[in-house]
Amino acid sequence: MALYEIKADSIAPVAGTSFGLEHVRERGDLQRLLRANINVVSSETMVLAEEFCDWDDSRRRIDLLGLDKDANLIVVELKRSEDGGHMDLQAIRYAAMISTMTFDQAVAAHSGYWTALRRQDDARAAIPTRTTRSLVRRSGSSSSPQNSRRNSRPLSCGSTTMPWTCAACG
Repeated sequence: MALYEIKADSIAPVAGTSFGLEHVRERGDLQRLLRANINVVSSETMVLAEEFCDWDDSRRRIDLLGLDKDANLIVVELKRSEDGGHMDLQAIRYAAMISTMTFDQAVAAHSGYWTALRRQDDARAAIPTRTTRSLVRRSGSSSSPQNSRRNSRPLSCGSTTMPWTCAACG
């Protein structure tokens, strides 16, 4: 995508560059900045986990895992290269891997994330009330957010074949 500098009486192309040329690191710079400012790529989203890797039989990691106000899981996977490193296949793989995530698993992931940040807050209480109500509706329960039936069911909506959003792809 071309960028231009616009002035009162002129327009000029801005010279291209890359993260490598600018010495921008994927985890130390991009991921750190997006973790603190996730709304830049996905509005009304909270970060549940960073480098999420709670899988059986896999060492794969999601750079940032978020939860939006409607209880949709958001996968943010960073790529410094222009080719994306098979991002489309990775997005499908990660969607499948998180498709069965339950509310309790999301709370556990968020708790681990906060522990790594040395925060002592209650991870369960940090999930916004509106999102909690949505999770209750999606799991078919109308009882309190502490309902164990809801806590053991997947976060995804059963009527949606892909209940996730890749923040990088839209």
